[in-house]
Amino acid sequence: MLVSPSAIDLSSRSLQHLSPLLAGHRRQIGSRWRRPTCGRQAVPVLAHLRCGDTYTRLAAGFRAGIATVHRYIREAVDVLAALAPTREQAIATVRKKAYVILDGTVLPIDRIAAYRPYHSGKKNHHGMNVQVLADPAGRLVRAPGALPAAVHDLTAARTHGTPAALAADHVKCWADRAHQGAGPAVRVPFRGKNLRGRRRRHNRDHAKIRSRGERATATLKCWRLLRKLRCSTTRITAVVRAVVALELAA
Repeated sequence: MLVSPSAIDLSSRSLQHLSPLLAGHRRQIGSRWRRPTCGRQAVPVLAHLRCGDTYTRLAAGFRAGIATVHRYIREAVDVLAALAPTREQAIATVRKKAYVILDGTVLPIDRIAAYRPYHSGKKNHHGMNVQVLADPAGRLVRAPGALPAAVHDLTAARTHGTPAALAADHVKCWADRAHQGAGPAVRVPFRGKNLRGRRRRHNRDHAKIRSRGERATATLKCWRLLRKLRCSTTRITAVVRAVVALELAA
């Protein structure tokens, strides 16, 4: 087998952020001496999240066992996921903003047709529904837990409690038609194809504002692991939160 360690298109800031977190985690759990340093452990973690490298490729490239690589990556993902902003922290952040943008995206997963709850009728593939909250500049604020793709965007947003939290703090929110009826804080475009006059202008202006939220979704999918998830669906929430924590720390 020919093995070549892949390049990671991240600044050293991500490595400098993750390494001390792993060192603190080792002290907290009273971990015994390990051969790889915290920095050495952080590199395959970042390669896995950013480049989507498999455990087999990482094990060969970093000369470690597959089980060891899996254990180290799982440990680091859990450490990062615990640092992702909570709903209260996200609301405290956006409270100072003029408005926020709520958008739903489906992350593809590797599942067969029998897994009906994870099949998206709109995208026509299996995936996980992730609700992304962005600020007016399109910067990522929060991406809570992932739900099966068959869950409607409105149901997913209510499950995470986002519309209620925004309404309680009087934060204006722009969203698409899928969030129709989410609450007084969430503004959606008018329905219909042949709109004229004021409604047509409203939808055009609404689309210009909401398009900035697509930047946050694109930022999330720059982490290539999220473009095709092959892990257990029970681990996807931790992976998404870990990516958010790294993105906000950059």
